[in-house]
Amino acid sequence: MSTLVTGAAGFLGSHLAEALIAEGQQVVGLDDLSGGFRENVPVGVRFYEGSILDTALLRRVFTENRIRCVYHLAAYAAEGLSHFIRNYNYTNNVVGSVNVLNEAIRSGSECFIFTSSIAVYGSGQTPFREETTPRPEDPYGVAKYAVELDLEAARRMFGINYLIFRPHNVYGERQNTSDRYRNVIGIFMNQLLRGEPMTIFGDGSQTRCFTYVADVAPLMARAASMPQVWNSVFNIGADTPVSVVELARLVSEAMGCPFRVRHLEPRQEVRHAVADHSKLARAFHYEPRWSLPEGLARMAAWVKKVGIRGQRVFSQIELERNLPPAWKTAGAS
Repeated sequence: MSTLVTGAAGFLGSHLAEALIAEGQQVVGLDDLSGGFRENVPVGVRFYEGSILDTALLRRVFTENRIRCVYHLAAYAAEGLSHFIRNYNYTNNVVGSVNVLNEAIRSGSECFIFTSSIAVYGSGQTPFREETTPRPEDPYGVAKYAVELDLEAARRMFGINYLIFRPHNVYGERQNTSDRYRNVIGIFMNQLLRGEPMTIFGDGSQTRCFTYVADVAPLMARAASMPQVWNSVFNIGADTPVSVVELARLVSEAMGCPFRVRHLEPRQEVRHAVADHSKLARAFHYEPRWSLPEGLARMAAWVKKVGIRGQRVFSQIELERNLPPAWKTAGAS
């Protein structure tokens, strides 16, 4: 039987597919290449190009392959931009997810592993714990939490097992550095390659914990073979918070570039996001191996090899009111 990875040409999805192959799994991949790249798909993956909104394609994928387990990563994960693309966000991140889940139920898949986000927590008291009642503050977080709730409803009605990972700020090789709305490390590195200052919303005191992909993908791959952890929720990521301005210093050091920043008007966002990972550590014996400087050095080497990528501008903005000015023009990030 096979394991399906949606978003297999994306950053985390491609690393996950690679880790699953290393575990001896037969992997089927699906991606519409809207945010990923065909060259990211590992050798050995049976790849389908197309959207999770294409129900006929999904039916074909599940019909042509005996899918035991689904890893659903396909999403448009621009959290800040989600306020201004509400229809697009909910269509892709909720309706698309339901489409995949429906086919998993119809075909008798054993488990549905969903990549959610700590965006579901909003700006509650840190560190965020899995038992904390989610209070998402942006449409992206709302969409992720809606799918989480639907997975539990599907388990009760249809008996399909699920597992929910809530990762945060994962970075590393194959990240889409051309995306100017998400993945701050990739944005910073692409700006430095272009000889531009790194752009920071506000004063840069907001904090996040940044997680190198090699500390995430192999662990997620193990979950398909661990039924004892199914029907649970796990935060996954690093424990040490870093301010955005300090991150910019570390990125400039990794890239070997002068430290130059340009501060933009603050935007609406969660100020501090730190998650507790003790539940993950107990269940998976998890301990991150890579420090932030080590991970940044590896990503920087890859970014320099790939070179400058043109910035992708999202063309389907639905609401321009309160849209950050830097997102209205093609030249800023």
